[in-house]
Amino acid sequence: MAGGFGGPTGGEDFEGKVTPIVVISCILAASGGLMFGYDIGISGGVTSMPDFLREFFPVVYRKQQIPGLESNYCKYDNQGLQLFTSSLYLAALTATFFASYTTRVLGRRMTMLMAGFFFIAGTIFNAAAKNLTMLIIGRLLLGCGVGFANQAVPLFLSEIAPTRIRGALNLLFQLMVTIGILVAQLINYGTAKIKGGYGWRVSLGLAGIPSLLLTLGAVIVTDTPNSLIQRGKLEQGKKVLKRIRGIENVDPEFLEILEASRAAKEVKHPFRNLLNRKNRPQLVITIFLQFFQQFTGINSINFYAPVLFQTLGFKNDASLYSSVITGVIMVLGAIISIFFVDRAGRRVLLIEGGIQMFLSHVVIAIILGMKLKDQSNDLDHGLGILVVVVICSFVGSFGWSWGPLCWLVASEIFPLEARSAGQSVTVCVNMLFTFVIAQAFLSMLCHMKFAIFLFFAAWVFLMTVFVFFLLPETKGVPIEEMVEVVWREHWFWKRYVDDCEDNPKEKGHA
Repeated sequence: MAGGFGGPTGGEDFEGKVTPIVVISCILAASGGLMFGYDIGISGGVTSMPDFLREFFPVVYRKQQIPGLESNYCKYDNQGLQLFTSSLYLAALTATFFASYTTRVLGRRMTMLMAGFFFIAGTIFNAAAKNLTMLIIGRLLLGCGVGFANQAVPLFLSEIAPTRIRGALNLLFQLMVTIGILVAQLINYGTAKIKGGYGWRVSLGLAGIPSLLLTLGAVIVTDTPNSLIQRGKLEQGKKVLKRIRGIENVDPEFLEILEASRAAKEVKHPFRNLLNRKNRPQLVITIFLQFFQQFTGINSINFYAPVLFQTLGFKNDASLYSSVITGVIMVLGAIISIFFVDRAGRRVLLIEGGIQMFLSHVVIAIILGMKLKDQSNDLDHGLGILVVVVICSFVGSFGWSWGPLCWLVASEIFPLEARSAGQSVTVCVNMLFTFVIAQAFLSMLCHMKFAIFLFFAAWVFLMTVFVFFLLPETKGVPIEEMVEVVWREHWFWKRYVDDCEDNPKEKGHA
């Protein structure tokens, strides 16, 4: 067992093959990420379409039409526009608590099916919106879909995947997110050219395609053995385990899941159980990883891309080039993460990504502080190319580190009795701070200007230090052996596990 800051990377790897049913099930389940990514990519493009702004946000529209009326940093500073974006995450935050119950009682598959229905309903409201109220209702329904999907899909992927490639299969979700963003950006470019003022409706309406994919996928796939066994369906769970592992002798893994399920059934209050001392390490890690992810500053980079690409002479097509290039880089980053996550490990990618993002923020802040003023843009061609390279460096490093790995780590570190509640906390914290950033970012940008990049750089530095000292390595460890193999061997967190074992009262409550 490796000691130090990283913790162990070993554990019993149960016998089994990488069967076609596992790969197909994971791809279908991960389509929930396609919908999430499509919504992220589509909302940014739609809010920049003149026809959409004229109909729903006329104040912002007037700012765009009169050059010099506002600072370069303040053109999009509007609370209503920010609410359109952030309302989705507020709904996701609330929905995840209901999704925790359905994930535990009805199963991972049924929760994904419910997410698909929410996505379809939200798409209909958005595409047919006649006023801002319909638009917000649609966003709230989409947010419920995000809350249910982000609750169920990472758990589904972690539980159905073989230990040795659990990280890679789990990151299919993030790969689908990045592909969804890229597809949405390409669609926005095409629909923005539609005459007649209804291009934004086409963009929002095409979200129905990934919504139907997730719904269809949830109908086709089977639930995970862990979920079936936890709900008392032992024979069905063992049968599914044999199918997904491709072997007959699954007794060792079945017995471990059965024991974890027995412990889970003894827990009557899952959220109260999270506060037990033995779950403290997982809870702290999960909360801070989700908080830190939103303070990497990825939104600031995405917002600035069109302005910076205009300096390279792309003119009216600036949004296309900037969005597509950064979208492609993020997809490549997710693919790199899938390839290396079970080889290099989670810690290495998070630390390397943190260092790269920190340097990118500092470089961009220096250049914009010198050249981009309130009413003028003095970036020359050479500096413009440098900034574009730095933007791609930032987006790529986020794509293979803090983008996907925060979800992966949170989905694999909790014991079965706390896993559903733990995933609920994961989604809740992520959506809470996504909401905060989405609602406040444009106002922060207006007041802080280029210094907002230094603000995010400070957070990236702090989160990298946090990972170096406090995040143990989880690659190659069976999901039901995390306590024994990971937390009991970590230099800091082992005191919580050992104290729980030494305290019969705490152990009994657990």
